[in-house]
Formats: sequence, structure tokens, C-alpha cells
Amino acid sequence: MSELSLFKGGVPAYLVGLEDDTTNNLAGGEVGMRRMSIKGGVFREMIGSKEYRVSEERSIGVVIIKAAPTKNRTYFSGPYVEGENASPSCWSHDTQVSAPEVPADQRQSAKCMDCPQNIKGSGQGDSRACRFQQRVAVLLEGEVQKKEVYQLILPATSIFGDGEKGKLPLEAYARHLRAHGTPIAGVITEMRFDTASPTPKLTFKPVRAVTEDELAVVREMRTSKEAEEAIKLTVNLTPKKPAAALFEEEPEEKPAPKKLAAPKVEKAAVVEEEEDEPAPKKVASKKPDPATSSLDSLVTGWDDE
Repeated sequence: MSELSLFKGGVPAYLVGLEDDTTNNLAGGEVGMRRMSIKGGVFREMIGSKEYRVSEERSIGVVIIKAAPTKNRTYFSGPYVEGENASPSCWSHDTQVSAPEVPADQRQSAKCMDCPQNIKGSGQGDSRACRFQQRVAVLLEGEVQKKEVYQLILPATSIFGDGEKGKLPLEAYARHLRAHGTPIAGVITEMRFDTASPTPKLTFKPVRAVTEDELAVVREMRTSKEAEEAIKLTVNLTPKKPAAALFEEEPEEKPAPKKLAAPKVEKAAVVEEEEDEPAPKKVASKKPDPATSSLDSLVTGWDDE
């Protein structure tokens, strides 16, 4: 079998989803969570920090299989630097108080509602420097059987507001589905860029019900480790060591210098009492700082979009 015939048409269906730590271990390089980024107003599929596929379409279909139970907030003290995977200075898992793991010297306020970074204008333009986010786990339409879960982090502009028919922000979209007795994991959701927005902003609408085969995968993956990880806010607290210092050797401990015996002083005619010389103070070495009944009518009602 030639290499061309091996890869032609993609991986056989019976191999899709096969766990393969061996290939990953041999290939080396970065292996991380699958993410869907909306940077630059296009859909970018990422693995870790590496981009591997970009869609030029203004919309894509997904199944939203899981969402974080609460929104979160993140604050970055410095300016954004292209290509830098920086950690936030302060963050909150529930939008009420700083996360307990935030270093004390980085906490901006005791409560998020009183925080100076929560005031309009503290960010760029009229925005807030501390930003709301909603993390969701999704499967891509047409690729559900691959069981590949993507993390999608939505900004405030894609979460809040009223929107309009067929173009709803996430909260209003979820309320609309709930009013029709429709679970969000039971439909293919169209995510579309709002071209009138100056920053990347998504709107949502239902397209169709998932098939029975798709539903079986949805039921399995919504409780998977990948889905659980996708909805978590995790921050790397490990300080970055400068590249130049990565290969520095630890200084060797040198033996303490030997004390020299005091010179003998010959007795004089008058002997004055000598004061003992204070012992040298020891300087401590510094340590490093540590399905549904109303679904058909629901979807049909938006066919004119």
C-alpha cells in the first residue's frame, strides 16, 4: 500500500477516535487542548497554541455539549503582545471575587463589583479592563463522529444583549431554546460573525436537530474529560524563567573560610582589659521566591434568515 492510497479519503472510520499516546510521544512537540479561536473575525482551529486550520466562512455549525456553570473574568495588566501566551494578572471563577489562587500582590479588589478594573473606561475605549468570558465545549458539525471536543471562549459581546431573530447572543439564544423545551445539546447551532461589530462577535441560531447517531456521541462526550477541561478556567502560575537562564548551573556551595587564630599579644607593663571582638554575623542565603417536541417548528421559523 502506497502512502498516497493510505491517506486518500482520510482516516478510515473505524480508526477515528483511537487513543494514540504512542504517536504523540514519538512525534514530540506541543500537544494540548483543542480550541476554537475567533481572533481576527475568522474561525481558527488550534491545538495548544498552534493553529492548524482556518475557515474563511462567516459561519460554522457546532453542537454545544457543555458550558461552564458560571461565567468568569480575567484582567491583564500589560498590553497584548502578538504571539505571547501571557497569563492574567487577576481572575475570577464566579465574577464575584478573585480566585483564591491569585497572588495577594496581584489582586485588584476584595470584590469584583468594587474593582477599579470593572469601571467602564478602564479598558480600551469605553470597555472594562476586566473582561467577562463564557467557556463552552463544542463538537463540529460534520465531524461529530470524530469525538473531537473544542474549547470556545466567548467574549462579553457574544454573551449579553437582546439581539434579533436568528441573530441572538448566547444567553438570549439559550433562553429562546429553553422557552421551546429544546436542549442546546440536541441541535446544530449556527455560529455567525456579526460583521457590523468592530471586534469579533458571534451570534447564534438553531439549524436542525442532531441525528440519532450524533446524539449518541453527544451523550458520550458531554461527560468526557475533554469536555470538563474545556470549560475550566486554568491559569499557569509557574513563573517563566528567562531563556538565558535555562541552562545555568546552580552555584556550588563553597566551604566556609577557616577562622584564623588571633595573634598572641605580649604582656605589657600595664595590662588593659581587651574587649572581645564580636563574632561575624552569618548572612542567610536568599531563597528564590516561591430533543424535542417544538424543535421542528423552532428551526422552520428561522428558515427565512
